[in-house]
Amino acid sequence: MPSSYVVGDHFEAFIKEQIQQGRYASASEVVRDGLRVLEDRERLRAAKLQALRADIQRGADSGAGIDAGAVFSEVRKRIGQAASARPRRR
Repeated sequence: MPSSYVVGDHFEAFIKEQIQQGRYASASEVVRDGLRVLEDRERLRAAKLQALRADIQRGADSGAGIDAGAVFSEVRKRIGQAASARPRRR
């Protein structure tokens, strides 16, 4: 069953331009192609979201995290040790 939609002046002009340029034979073709692009974009978005959720779950399942303060303290300590072990230049 055909549907009717109002797309506004901007998109009406765009659709007519696409037909006049010979890219499409009808307004329906333009709209269908636009919907295919939107559908592809939504599938990609859903796939990215699913992958992100899987990454988050893997992180949550990996166990307790490490305290950032403790990590930075250890890094500073090692830098200090490395600096004091190097001979001084004159």
